[in-house]
Amino acid sequence: MNKNIVLCGFMGSGKTVTGKALAQKLKMEFIDLDHFIENAENMTVSDIFLKFGEPHFRKLESKAAEVLGKSQNKVIACGGGTVINPQNAKALKVNGEIFYLKVSADTVKARLKNDTTRPLLAKDKENAVDSLLAAREPIYLAAADHIIDSNGSIVFAVEQILKIINKKY
Repeated sequence: MNKNIVLCGFMGSGKTVTGKALAQKLKMEFIDLDHFIENAENMTVSDIFLKFGEPHFRKLESKAAEVLGKSQNKVIACGGGTVINPQNAKALKVNGEIFYLKVSADTVKARLKNDTTRPLLAKDKENAVDSLLAAREPIYLAAADHIIDSNGSIVFAVEQILKIINKKY
């Protein structure tokens, strides 16, 4: 398969762990878009947000989406906000299909309970999850070629994706 598998969804939806497991099963390269940016910039996403602000980070994210969208045979885990910009979704669909890992706010809160690395959740995590997820849900749905229930185990999410891929390819 030469197409990319692109995973989008809210923070804590399991994009990275699902992506790694999927890439291993399919013998494809795994790329975490945030880590791709961190490696290119030689600083963490949190530091980019602190030093340069979110608009600068979003520009870097768009460049990364454009580059990765032209690649082949990769499993790409987007950042939680990547597909908010429709141009990023379009770029990632050049040679890929987008799978939205859908999770509930309760699942996100449970998974990120002790996480301190998310700049957009730094203040009032409970309300930030609720409001951000509600705002982003329609955007994720619009970007998605496929919707995957990611409230359960990683194994379940991977199995759902594999069923779709096996039917298509």
